[in-house]
Amino acid sequence: MKGKRTRILAAATTLVVCAIVVRRVPAALLMAAFRDADYAVFLALMVPNTIFYFCWDTLVLTTVIRWFHADVSYREILPVRAASYVVGFFNTNAGRGAVAAYLWRRLGTPFLELGSTVIFLVLTEYTQLVIWAMLGILGFRSDLTPRLILVAATVALFWMAFFTYTKLHLTPVGAVRWLVAPRDWAIFRSFRLATVGRYFSIVALRAPMFLVSLAAHYYAAHAFGIFIPFGRLLTFLPVIFMAAALPITVAHLGTTQAAWIFFFGQYAPAPRLLAFSLAAHLTFAATRAILGLMWLPRAYVDLTERSARYPDLNVASSG
Repeated sequence: MKGKRTRILAAATTLVVCAIVVRRVPAALLMAAFRDADYAVFLALMVPNTIFYFCWDTLVLTTVIRWFHADVSYREILPVRAASYVVGFFNTNAGRGAVAAYLWRRLGTPFLELGSTVIFLVLTEYTQLVIWAMLGILGFRSDLTPRLILVAATVALFWMAFFTYTKLHLTPVGAVRWLVAPRDWAIFRSFRLATVGRYFSIVALRAPMFLVSLAAHYYAAHAFGIFIPFGRLLTFLPVIFMAAALPITVAHLGTTQAAWIFFFGQYAPAPRLLAFSLAAHLTFAATRAILGLMWLPRAYVDLTERSARYPDLNVASSG
């Protein structure tokens, strides 16, 4: 029932946000923006960007699984990463849950421990996006500096407090027992095992994904007649990516387009920004979904072979 309410809320949010955006953009101007775009240039940039993202994202997932769970190979993780994109096309959280569920079946690792690793990946992804936004602020002196610096300071304080919390080895007594006890839960396992070096490593490992995407968006926007200063794009593209990652709309539609118009409205007309953001979003989502469908049969074979090889896992799962 709760899942149904969540889906209804996401659909309603998508409709509301899209309606607000569409009201600002006449349909004729939007169609003209689509018609005048140079799709040869656009696709030559955005499709390879998505393929690179998929390959590097798989590398990140493989590295983290090796850190916290098992010595897996890159080829073993390719099917799960790809298959999760098919589910994630409709719901981000469901896609993340699919990764944990697949690896649970594939590796026999407790589900909540894998869930801990998925959450670790999500939070460190948000962190590195905040870092890129801060680099844009410091390097190009954004006019929204005070507000974004406050966000960065909040993120830094959160990680300092959370890291300290997961590393404490005190035995709580009395009224504080309930506050400290969750530290030992399975869902926090990856955070307990992660060292300071691994936090920095995972943020650094993600850097090529963002840099390639930044360059692709910067030049692909030219195909729609949009010329955004590089510093402005560096500052606010991470914010747009964070908005897109929020699981509050269907297929991430609405919030991303509104963010493009809000942050870059002074550099291009709203119809062009809306056309470009829709084209970029749908190209990225469709390419990932196609890659996922290509690897889905392999993911299914991996799971069925695993079930046949380790029947005890099925018994434990049903229990």
